Amino acid sequence: MAGRLEGKVAVIVGAGQTPGETIGNGRAMAILFAREGARVLCVDRDEARAAETAAMIAAEGGQASAFAADIRKAASCDAVVAEAQARFGPIDILVNNVGIGGGGDGPAHRLTEDAFDRITAVNLKGAWQMAKAALPAMRERGAGAIVNISSLAGIAGGNQTAYEVTKAAVNRLTTSIAQANASKGVRCNAVAPGLMDTPMAVAGIAQARGEDQEAVRQARNARVPLGGKMGTAWDTAYAALFLASDEARFITGVVLHVDGGMSSRIG
Repeated sequence: MAGRLEGKVAVIVGAGQTPGETIGNGRAMAILFAREGARVLCVDRDEARAAETAAMIAAEGGQASAFAADIRKAASCDAVVAEAQARFGPIDILVNNVGIGGGGDGPAHRLTEDAFDRITAVNLKGAWQMAKAALPAMRERGAGAIVNISSLAGIAGGNQTAYEVTKAAVNRLTTSIAQANASKGVRCNAVAPGLMDTPMAVAGIAQARGEDQEAVRQARNARVPLGGKMGTAWDTAYAALFLASDEARFITGVVLHVDGGMSSRIG
């Protein structure tokens, strides 16, 4: 079905990506949303990466612009909303594709205070502040869809305390926003990817551990129940597309696991 987002304005936060041989979640969502008719504001802390995504969309005949923002700052989140309004019109869809880890993260007895503060500021505070900036106009118009990109780590793990805890909090943020705004016609859902073959995941882990990238990829593949192979950013993107579209008009407060069956075997 073509044109599932025809006439919509979408803001994708985290639309750039870590350089690598595969595509990242943010870039895949931005490209897919544009293919389905949305006008997309590609937001990233690195403007060059966001601009690269926007250029890829333009090359396919889509409409997109790039914008640099630091979502740890409320004023920057407000600027994102103002920029989208100025370029394309009122925001219909907000995707919070924000998530960092590493750099001192680890089990609770090793996690550093600096890492905890840094990861919380991006993964949780940033997602909340972007939602807070977008919600007033959505509530006033009586329509809107917010999709938060969470993680399977929100319900499982033990080696990345800050990342896991913040993603669990994003799940609860999602349900809270959904309940607080349902009467105004604004929906909020989340996608929780499992093991994905993205640059941030595979290349990032390989670099951090000093391991061969293909070895990391194969080890991750072996852990996935469905077909013994990781998902890709396109799997995340198609799930987000559904939740952002009018096809999901009666769905809010849902955390959709896109994980090849990994969450179903927990416990």
